[in-house]
Amino acid sequence: MCLAIPAKVLSIEGYQAEAEIAGVTRQISLWLTPEVKVGDWVLLHTGYAINVIDEDAAKETLKLLEEMCEVY
Repeated sequence: MCLAIPAKVLSIEGYQAEAEIAGVTRQISLWLTPEVKVGDWVLLHTGYAINVIDEDAAKETLKLLEEMCEVY
């Protein structure tokens, strides 16, 4: 089983992008999702954007992950 987390794409240069995850920015790869545009939400797994998702789904997933962290 793997975990992918939502991230918002802030900027793109070639197949690299800067993305924000819960207030933290990092460099990610767009090799698997070349259709991504600035402002898109993506599912991020091991540094790779693996799918584009809508903002509502991204925010709901982040909310659920935060709730899980609070329990533990």
